[in-house]
Amino acid sequence: MKQLNRVGKYEFGSVLGRGSFGKVYLARDVETGEKRAIKVLNKDRVVKEKMTDQIKREISIMKLVRHPNVVHLFEVMASKTKIYFVMEYVTGGELLTKVSKQGKLREDEARKYFQQLISAVDYCHSKGVYHRDLKLENLLLDEDCNLKISDFGLSASPQQIREDGLLYTTCGTPNYVAPEVIDDRGYDGAKADLWSCGVVLFVLMAGYLPFDEPSLSNLYNKICKADFTCPYWFSSEARMLINRILEPDPEKRISISHVLECSWFKKGYKPVRFEDQKAVVSSETDLLFSNSSKEKGISMKIKLDFECFEDLGLNHTRRDDIASEQKEPKKRKPSVLNAFDIISLSEGLNLSGLFEKEQGGKREMRFALRCSASEIMEKMEESAKPLGFNVKRLDYMMQLEGCDMGQRGLLSICTEVFEVSPSLFVVEMKKARGDTLEFDKFYESYSTALRARSLEFGVQK
Repeated sequence: MKQLNRVGKYEFGSVLGRGSFGKVYLARDVETGEKRAIKVLNKDRVVKEKMTDQIKREISIMKLVRHPNVVHLFEVMASKTKIYFVMEYVTGGELLTKVSKQGKLREDEARKYFQQLISAVDYCHSKGVYHRDLKLENLLLDEDCNLKISDFGLSASPQQIREDGLLYTTCGTPNYVAPEVIDDRGYDGAKADLWSCGVVLFVLMAGYLPFDEPSLSNLYNKICKADFTCPYWFSSEARMLINRILEPDPEKRISISHVLECSWFKKGYKPVRFEDQKAVVSSETDLLFSNSSKEKGISMKIKLDFECFEDLGLNHTRRDDIASEQKEPKKRKPSVLNAFDIISLSEGLNLSGLFEKEQGGKREMRFALRCSASEIMEKMEESAKPLGFNVKRLDYMMQLEGCDMGQRGLLSICTEVFEVSPSLFVVEMKKARGDTLEFDKFYESYSTALRARSLEFGVQK
């Protein structure tokens, strides 16, 4: 079989690991010389195994969580047959390997890793993301021995939470899974993740698992009863904290906010400081329309080669056509719809279903237009004002503010124009405030007004 040599600016090296749907390669960025880990997925295999939703969810989640103790995803690229995740190369290996070689860790060292784990997990929860497979194998160490959470393949996003606020998919690694997940009656993702963190802390300090039986039924019985004993070398404070985390009743289990206030946890704890480099989306009105804001648009370094646009079925122009348009540095251009957005928004792993259908009762709408971005902005503004909306513009973003009080206050809508190719743009409209049904009615009137101004609509979603 022919070996991969280079994709885009990345030169492939040895295989770091293998999974069900592909391999992970060590690679080098030929422009900077930096090492990267690239996960290569076989698209046909993913589709055949009906894993497209899981892959799309993993992409959108890794786009969302940008924490120093989470493995960083730099780019996603795609071809007809492959999907490439370009990730941070973490050199220190799995935390499990360290524990296996060293045995139990000193309490101070275990506490440091636990602090970093809780900091990252708390951040993920603040984004509505629940990992659901926290274990030593998914905790990596960088060259400075700092912890990095990896593998968000089983993670849950806010869209998976049902009306009762619970998750219902049974998943995870048996030795680390919370008892309420086993019960299959719905569970709080945050409390289930914290249980797994408690198991991790126990292993770090003890050198072995708190729940470990060859029979799954015996294992689950022990987990559901929290049948474990802390070794004698655990300090009384550590023992108390672990007992409060590994509480089988989720209603009585300590929360992460209380863990953060625990005296044992706070010893030597320095909260990590970092810039939350999330993608700027149109619903974030304060950022979009602040005069002091820096460059607007999607800030993540996600790219898609022009060959990939062709593979995915998008029309595009030649590279030198794009280059000639970029010679006007003073004129800001719309953000480019990149691989993250393409794969996340599509119905499958190609673009065939990207803008196929429009559904009612949604908080956001997207439609494609075939004219210049400046013309789109002008006609969108002209169409909004007769419908009773005040308009604020910033580059290729716009905020529409209703004048009439609705059932849930004033209707506020944020829009942004994204470039797919020089002749094709996608307009995203999101409801920031107000009633969803009123948003639907507004969209019907608004799209009619835009058509009246001779805007050529592409397909819609």
